[in-house]
Amino acid sequence: MCGIVGYIGPKNAQNILVEGLRKLEYRGYDSAGIAVIQQGKLAVERTKGPLAALEEKLVTHPLTGMIGMGHTRWATHGKPSDENSHPHMDAEHQFAVVHNGIIENYIELKEELLAKGYSFTSETDTEVIAQLLKDMYDGDLVSTVRKVIQRLEGAYALAITSEREPDKLVAVRLASPLIIGLGKEENFIASDIPAILEHTRDVYVLEDGEMAILTPDTVELSTLDGKTIQKEILHVTWDAVTAEKGGYEHFMLKEIHEQPKAIRDTLAGRIKEGLIDLTQDLSFTEADLKKFDRVHFIACGTAYHAGLIGKSVIERLVRIPVEVDVASEYRYRDPIITPSTLVVVVSQSGETADTLAALRAAKKAGAKTLGITNVVGSSVSREADEVLMTWAGPEIAVASTKAYTSQLVAIYLLGLYMARILGTRTEEVLKKSTEALIQLSEQVEGQLIEAKTDAIQSLAKEIAKHEDLFFIGRGLDYAVVMEGSLKLKEISYIHSEAYAAGELKHGTLALIEEGIPVIALATQHAVIEKTISNIIEVKARGAHVLGFGLEGDRELKKSVDRVITIPDTLPLFTPILSVIPLQLLAYYTSVARGINVDKPRNLAKSVTVE
Repeated sequence: MCGIVGYIGPKNAQNILVEGLRKLEYRGYDSAGIAVIQQGKLAVERTKGPLAALEEKLVTHPLTGMIGMGHTRWATHGKPSDENSHPHMDAEHQFAVVHNGIIENYIELKEELLAKGYSFTSETDTEVIAQLLKDMYDGDLVSTVRKVIQRLEGAYALAITSEREPDKLVAVRLASPLIIGLGKEENFIASDIPAILEHTRDVYVLEDGEMAILTPDTVELSTLDGKTIQKEILHVTWDAVTAEKGGYEHFMLKEIHEQPKAIRDTLAGRIKEGLIDLTQDLSFTEADLKKFDRVHFIACGTAYHAGLIGKSVIERLVRIPVEVDVASEYRYRDPIITPSTLVVVVSQSGETADTLAALRAAKKAGAKTLGITNVVGSSVSREADEVLMTWAGPEIAVASTKAYTSQLVAIYLLGLYMARILGTRTEEVLKKSTEALIQLSEQVEGQLIEAKTDAIQSLAKEIAKHEDLFFIGRGLDYAVVMEGSLKLKEISYIHSEAYAAGELKHGTLALIEEGIPVIALATQHAVIEKTISNIIEVKARGAHVLGFGLEGDRELKKSVDRVITIPDTLPLFTPILSVIPLQLLAYYTSVARGINVDKPRNLAKSVTVE
């Protein structure tokens, strides 16, 4: 996600900030900027585009000073532009802030400030923080920051400085990573360790609800309400490459572990009074939604598998028929599209060529279009009539993980919102569903503990010895095993196929031979007995069956050779939980086979050709 660097000490801040931002480029970004206190005044340079564009600006307009902060932005609120780039300042340029995360109540705060006569120059939620600092300043920067924080709802990591008090930097963390680097007569702020590794290996890792006040010689740590805290210094022993991956061996593993945060971020600001509220994202009225008599999901690869889940979500919650198409096939099958068709295109990058072509064809045919994408300012976000953003942050590994789970969350949000507006589900059901949705991030975290991953790693070592295997499941489980099979084949190069379990007897059983692995997903209560019957069929023909089922399910254990359990939730939401062990299985199998996990052969992250 976005990158933060801060410096206070005896050296030229500009050089340290730019170099630190360069070490964070791997995180992905669309603009960059720095703020420095120069001769007692705040000076800012920022620009849309790569860090090199900022450096060009700084050649002709260098910033000189010994305290400052920098930022590389991954757009959330507001398209990539110079005006939306960080750092942001108040109208009088006395306070500057850089921010990772989302301020959920920024619209209400902005309206309050506009009523007071404040003017805004950006579309971001971050500028609200700078304006609040000016509005609430009480003569003490730290005290003011604490008061401003009380007004903010959401998730954030902040670095703040002010020409009013040019001898300090303030850092705040709430649900977004932030560290403090400790040097000799100098100190640092960063969103990730690589930014400061060249200068120090001693850091404090801030936890949620903690803040730091930095001067060149001191770092004071406290809670948000002002209670002083003591913290152990972490001495970093990683090399620079490992540090970029947060200590993980590969970006894919790091991104698997980032999924709880990606889920929380995609939900942020979209739940009010226990119900889904997308009025800030979508302009659909009740009349608009009533016009739709069918929905088409269009996507490629992993996003297509998210669309398969979307079919069940919309049909079950909204009771509208849904079709799902591979984008490369959509235009050529002469689909039935009318003004009453809602076409939902799903693309992580927002630049997938086949998906874009299908989007344009649907619009030309008169359909209403909705884009689900992870990149603000992408072609999908610009061209679709409506856009529902996912907030997974940049995904470096070619094999998609956190983008997929964020797409599922966005689809659940859409389905629950439509059901609420159209009245196809009771408020009681919708609130119960929303509660289950909120719990998913914590349940995913529980699946990523070492004991769970060790068990999957052990399975992967056995899987890695084979050249062929099969995945089976029914209903939503079938859609998930398609994704699990894709993950395995694309990064381990093992031939893998996913089948609807009930179709085995119609040909696939001929491929089952002694010892072949079959991975069976069985989480859907309505069909679990049928799935177990299918497991018994392949067991009878010599398959070695690895079962993935719900905690407390004793029947599945009796029918498989080994079992991995996932937390129980509402049946509609199990795909987010059941895909986690399948992602880990693919990852550890690839590692066991000695393959480049993050960059599998012949594949690219964003497919921009048909």
